[in-house]
Amino acid sequence: MIEVQRLLCKGIYAKVSLQMAERKEADTPRPRRTAPVGPESLKAFAHPLRMAMYTELQRQGSATASQLARALGESSGQTSYHLRQLERHGFVEDDPLHPGGRDRWWRPVGFDLTEPSLMRDPETAGPVRAIVQQVIAERAAALSAWFSSLDPTDDDGPGLLSSSTLALTREEAEELTAELNGLLTRLADEIRDRTPPDGAQRFRVHVDVFPLDGRHQA
Repeated sequence: MIEVQRLLCKGIYAKVSLQMAERKEADTPRPRRTAPVGPESLKAFAHPLRMAMYTELQRQGSATASQLARALGESSGQTSYHLRQLERHGFVEDDPLHPGGRDRWWRPVGFDLTEPSLMRDPETAGPVRAIVQQVIAERAAALSAWFSSLDPTDDDGPGLLSSSTLALTREEAEELTAELNGLLTRLADEIRDRTPPDGAQRFRVHVDVFPLDGRHQA
């Protein structure tokens, strides 16, 4: 399973979660879903516990309200309520890999923030900034946890931590982000509806393209 979170330079593109789901051979591939984000849904999402729950769902892939409560130190009543609010605004949905049963399993639905007016509108600028700060903090935490868990005896463990600084025109930067985004999207589309093969594990892929402050440019 691959999860992708993106912040692209042509706008804010955050909290994308691309899932793989098991399907029968006769099934047709599910179209990729992204939840439309307007002012009302944006403000509903920008709640500390809801953002933490969404992040935990991204980490696990899917979970029940009780599992989220234990992971976050909350009551299951609280997590159940906030999951229903997230569902109302299209940010979570039922996980088809866990149909029926007494416990309801939830998984995250990807969404993007690319409308520039959301940052300019005083009513939504605060929620947008809270969400992006959450993305940045989660990335730092995930990278730190990965580095802390590295096994020095494992020479073949997959992973990459790379940084490049390029002198690009605006058009070149936009082309770069489009190509990187296209590569990740194609890969996610290819594996989204397959049954995870033996030995598969969850990987986090981060892509950041942004202009440096003028003080740091050559």
